[in-house]
Amino acid sequence: MKFIVAIIKPAKLEEVRSSLSEIDVAGLTVSEVKGFGRQKGQTELYRGTEYKADFLPKTKIELAVSDDQVEKATNAISSVANTGKIGDGKLFVFDLEKVIRIRTGETGEEAL
Repeated sequence: MKFIVAIIKPAKLEEVRSSLSEIDVAGLTVSEVKGFGRQKGQTELYRGTEYKADFLPKTKIELAVSDDQVEKATNAISSVANTGKIGDGKLFVFDLEKVIRIRTGETGEEAL
C-alpha cells in the first residue's frame, strides 16, 4: 500500500478529483495550504503597490491506494494538474505500513 500526497493549484482540484474517481480511488482528504517552491513566492501588484507574496495558496490532496493503483493514481493527478507553468505542484509517494478502518476493525487493503 502507498500513501500519496499531492500539492496542486487550487483551481485544479475538481479536475483531479474527477480524474481519481474515474480510476475508482475510494477516498481522499483535501486541505487548503500555503507554501512556496523554487520560485520563492511571487511579486504581486495591489492598488498600485508592489508586494511579495511569500506563501502561495495551494491544495493538498492525501490518499491511500493499493500497490497496483499507484501508477494510475499518480498519472491521473499529474496529467490533469499539469499546466506547464511554474507552481503546478508536486507528488510524494510513501510506503504505507498499516491501515485500520476504525468502524469495522478491517486492516490492510480491505480497510482502503
